[in-house]
Amino acid sequence: MTDAAIATETRDLFSKFDPLINEREALLATGVRDPYAIVMDQVLSPTRAIIKGKETILLGTYNYMGMTFDPEVVAAGKKALDEFGAGTTGSRVLNGTYQGHKEVEDALKEFYGTSGAMVFSTGYQANLGIISTLAGKGDYVVLDADSHASIYDGCAMGNAEIVRFRHNSVEDLDKRLGRLPADALKLVVLEGVYSMLGDVAPLPEMVAAIRKHPNCMILCDEAHGMGFFGPNGRGAYEEQGVEGEIDFVVGTFSKSVGTVGGFCVSNHPKFEILRLVCRPYVFTASLPPSVVATAATSIRKLMHAGEKRAHLWKNSQRLHQGLTDLGFKLGSATPQSAIIAVILTDQMQAVAMWQTLLELGLYVNMARPPATPAGTFLLRCSLCAEHSDEQVEQIIAMFETAGKATGAIN
Repeated sequence: MTDAAIATETRDLFSKFDPLINEREALLATGVRDPYAIVMDQVLSPTRAIIKGKETILLGTYNYMGMTFDPEVVAAGKKALDEFGAGTTGSRVLNGTYQGHKEVEDALKEFYGTSGAMVFSTGYQANLGIISTLAGKGDYVVLDADSHASIYDGCAMGNAEIVRFRHNSVEDLDKRLGRLPADALKLVVLEGVYSMLGDVAPLPEMVAAIRKHPNCMILCDEAHGMGFFGPNGRGAYEEQGVEGEIDFVVGTFSKSVGTVGGFCVSNHPKFEILRLVCRPYVFTASLPPSVVATAATSIRKLMHAGEKRAHLWKNSQRLHQGLTDLGFKLGSATPQSAIIAVILTDQMQAVAMWQTLLELGLYVNMARPPATPAGTFLLRCSLCAEHSDEQVEQIIAMFETAGKATGAIN
């Protein structure tokens, strides 16, 4: 046997990735740029960046409210950096709680009108920590089949039984809850806005179905709803009038707040004990002082961001209508959020559209399985309150040019 043949037969822990490696290499061999290796050489504003020397409109960030360059937010971060240094080098339960961590939790409690708030180092960790701590062996987590990876990972870490229901199906949710033991403890996890297609959960109907069954608590992930939905910007659950029915709200600072971090808020009287039993909170370093300072300032400003919310809705409605008029297939028949998904026929068409748009000066996110449902390839557009009317019209024109060049539209 030749050395080459022996090498071919050699397997190690990376062998399971070979199909993906081969697929990626074949794709890059066609001459396309790697969609997952984009470097922003300079960020000019919430909506503009320099990529490969070209000024580019950003339509692929989650900077919904455009807070990343807000002067007061940036100034708060600089001040905290000067006064408290670059980091905490410790866990929240040891030396990692500074004045700023308490301030951002106070800002969250004021924003959401709750008695409790816990801040995590990322939104992923917030879901991982809260779900795995609340629901353990012998308990059930009932979740939407299209739930975010952090929700699924929180279930796995907690070793709870996972029960999936069809995406946004109230009937299937009700049916599956009815099959579970009445005396079992259940955590039902919902998302206000789903990140791939930008569709919104029918929360009042879901809550009504859940409350028919005993021993259920409800967690709503508002990562993509915070800042944008509801009179106070709390999320889709506020917009739909079910605030009093949700036991836990999980969110992130890396979307509308404009920085990084995660959180959970609740009115449960025993909520504070989670600080001592939640492993992703106890055993990780706390956020740097500059980060929590920017977050606290941003959250307080979002309480009074009605004009920004109105402009973001205007942008979403205009882009949705423009892309619909051009003949693109979209993830929802009407604009439901700041996310608009353009559905393509296959990976090659999606990559071709993505690259053509980038060459025209527009950055969007390309998504494929397993991040999307099987066989679904899409370009995910994430609008910002800072996109001007002129930029939205430019975006529509770029989609028309790219769509015709790649055969996505006639």
